Amino acid sequence: MELLTGAGLASAAGLNAWLPLLLLGSAARWTDVVALPDGWAWLSEPGVLAVLAVLLVVEVLADKVPGVDHVNDALQTVVRPLAGGVAASAGTGGATAGPGAGDDASWLAGVDWTTMLAGAAVALVVHLLKAAGRAAVNATTAGVGAPVASAAEDALSLGLVASALLAPVLVLVALAVLVAVAVAVVRRRRRRRAVRPV
Repeated sequence: MELLTGAGLASAAGLNAWLPLLLLGSAARWTDVVALPDGWAWLSEPGVLAVLAVLLVVEVLADKVPGVDHVNDALQTVVRPLAGGVAASAGTGGATAGPGAGDDASWLAGVDWTTMLAGAAVALVVHLLKAAGRAAVNATTAGVGAPVASAAEDALSLGLVASALLAPVLVLVALAVLVAVAVAVVRRRRRRRAVRPV
């Protein structure tokens, strides 16, 4: 279950960097659903949650505007994998009891780097699929489909986070939907290229 939780949170970060971190920190602060390890407790601090909320609003709005969404995706190529690594590590208790695990000055000493790197890799793959799919949507709809695709991605990201935290088995279903959509977009794009006159 821990593996599914980490994969779900990292995949959600690949679609929207800030949503899983904000929900993870909020759940840890205001519910008993999440207990963050000492090294990640800062995610539930009010100031951090406020910054994450602002960054989420900026990303959600930027992702709805054709053209701006491509710039956003380019910038997010670094941010989303980092967020995925943090979300996977924090959400699965990916902190060890190593020296400095609870010390603010050296919290990185207690991070489970394997979980963090795996989460970053998952988020990067999902991000690249999302960016390629968005390019196809924008090309085939002259940008009109960008807000619809973005809203669907936000909903899927939210669903992945909820599944990861509440019912990790459902992460498999959400990931299957994500793969099916990616395959459909790629096939459609190939068909359109084959039909175009040379």
